[in-house]
Amino acid sequence: MTASLNFCGEHLLLDPAGALVWPRLALLAVADLHLEKGSACASHGNLVPPWDSRITLDRFAALIKTHRPRTVVSVGDAFHDDHAATRLHTTEAQLLASIAQSVRLVWVCGNHDPSPPAGIQGECRNELALGPLLFRHQAQPGATGEISGHFHPKARITTRAGDVTRPCFITDLARIILPSFGAYTGGLNITSPAISALFPDGAEAFLLGRSKLFRFAVQPPPRKRVAAASQQPRV
Repeated sequence: MTASLNFCGEHLLLDPAGALVWPRLALLAVADLHLEKGSACASHGNLVPPWDSRITLDRFAALIKTHRPRTVVSVGDAFHDDHAATRLHTTEAQLLASIAQSVRLVWVCGNHDPSPPAGIQGECRNELALGPLLFRHQAQPGATGEISGHFHPKARITTRAGDVTRPCFITDLARIILPSFGAYTGGLNITSPAISALFPDGAEAFLLGRSKLFRFAVQPPPRKRVAAASQQPRV
């Protein structure tokens, strides 16, 4: 079940799978797929199951089938490194090609993939401005109408069964930070100064559940934490 959001005069939908939908433009956006992170880890001796790209792309394709967008925007770090596209298995490369043939596919460059992916269809942009909204990988202080990723936001809530930590959207009137969509990605808690400093007046979080989102208010950070958050971590 999606959650509705009025943002900068536009009606947006947040999907529990971790995607943003802009119905007026038939646009779907995700962030931080980090395709081929598993193979990158393996090359450094950290052997993990090599199925992350297939899992991520299967989920990606299912979202496109559900929402039927005309435009799909990957808001940075779609690939875990500049050579990740060349390591895709043939099956995953064909799936990605079929997606690119069915929609307008826009790759916004991120810190992990600053160059256009070799041999992959779609448009590559440093930023994408559409109407009042701007899609970029990493949030910038003072921005308005900004949709970004990079931080892999997550939050912890207390339930009757104990504490639960899950990826989340976080938003205020000026920006939305999307959760990470990749199968092998971790997260940064929204209480971290790197995130909370971007929301000095507080925010709302939408915690991802299996089939719905859990919405709650996020209190403004203490002033001393905002002042100390000049260094933002690489994720």
